[in-house]
Amino acid sequence: MAALLKQLRMVVSGRVQGVGFRFTARDEAHGLGLKGWVRNRPSGEVEIVAEGREDVLKMLAAWAHLGPPAAHVSRVHEEWSEYTGQFADFRIR
Repeated sequence: MAALLKQLRMVVSGRVQGVGFRFTARDEAHGLGLKGWVRNRPSGEVEIVAEGREDVLKMLAAWAHLGPPAAHVSRVHEEWSEYTGQFADFRIR
């Protein structure tokens, strides 16, 4: 099982602030059983760091390419790395 656990960091660009992106991302991550965090960046992007099963993280990534209804996602940069187990839940920072 441990071999299937990963960490995914995404930076989401476009109209992603002020449209409920962080709250919806938190709800999506909770629903998928992922741990980590989401935050707005000063540059106008949203950053997501999540850990869990690789197949489930891919589901979160697919959602991030769409975002909530009011968002317009122009780009999602993904960085995959090893699972750390450092998160107890999924939070908005």
